[in-house]
Amino acid sequence: MRVRVSPPAPTLNANKMPKPPLKWAGGKRWLVPHIDPLWRKYAERRYVEPFCCGLAVTLGLEPERALLNDLNPHLINFYEQLGRGLSLKIEARYDAKLFYSHRERFNQLVKENRSQNAEAAQLFYYLNRTCFNGRCRFNQRGEFNVPFGQYKTVNYAGDFQVYRNLFRRWSFNYGDIEKLAIEPDDFIYSDPP
Repeated sequence: MRVRVSPPAPTLNANKMPKPPLKWAGGKRWLVPHIDPLWRKYAERRYVEPFCCGLAVTLGLEPERALLNDLNPHLINFYEQLGRGLSLKIEARYDAKLFYSHRERFNQLVKENRSQNAEAAQLFYYLNRTCFNGRCRFNQRGEFNVPFGQYKTVNYAGDFQVYRNLFRRWSFNYGDIEKLAIEPDDFIYSDPP
């Protein structure tokens, strides 16, 4: 009698996963090895994440096709700009005076309805990396209002090319989950806020 042994399932190497480009409270990078075996059974389907936030799970799974949604237009603009080849051209260093100057410029773009472009995406990235605990908070006027962070060092990426090809394959959507165009065969990972 011949016994056929299936090869072991590949193990996920967390060191090879692209790290999320932003800090994000409640990131689920640690959960990827648990979701990965479930996802692999349906990897030919479109992956949908209604609350994509920091993209830790999506980057860990690296689906071929994805629909990624969030209610934060600045976050979605940042991801869309990464797909277009965003590079950091603004000054980026850990300095309180520079932080508040960049925050003021970002808020000016928001007030003028000009926050869906590469400059706003760069500023959003810088604010996220430099502000207190990577928080993302806006006041009632729509202004980013998180204060300067307290870190020993902050690392800023100048080039985001590692994300470009991935993000070009994926669709990013800004809006309410109720209006998300879900298809019957979609694989949905939902981690609601």
